Amino acid sequence: MAKLKVRDQLARADQLQAAIAILQQEIQRLEAHSDVAPPGCRVMRYQVKTKTGKYWYYKLQATEPMFPTGQGDGKLSKYKHLGKAGSPAHIGAVLQVAKRNQILELQRAINSLSDSWLEVVFEQEKNAEIAKSQ
Repeated sequence: MAKLKVRDQLARADQLQAAIAILQQEIQRLEAHSDVAPPGCRVMRYQVKTKTGKYWYYKLQATEPMFPTGQGDGKLSKYKHLGKAGSPAHIGAVLQVAKRNQILELQRAINSLSDSWLEVVFEQEKNAEIAKSQ
């Protein structure tokens, strides 16, 4: 009976490792084959008022300065101007942020599966020690 339980635990641990490997490969694929926004970036909409009216523009906003200012002085900014809705820069930034979010969600799933793997492995060790003491 104990041998069946150990085999079951080993099988579950192997299945968890296989699932983790699949998710890690997906992260590598996303990072290798597409532009991904840096961590902590998001697309923001802002309004500019002029004498002739109000206009909406978009910017990529980071938590830390990382974008060149364009001044040629080497300074960095938290913001990257993307232009109007539907511009290539705007659409590209939205797709990059979406890919970053996919990677973050895949990483959360990997963390969850890793916790489960530890649970199975420690359960196996605990059951092995109980079997020895009997």
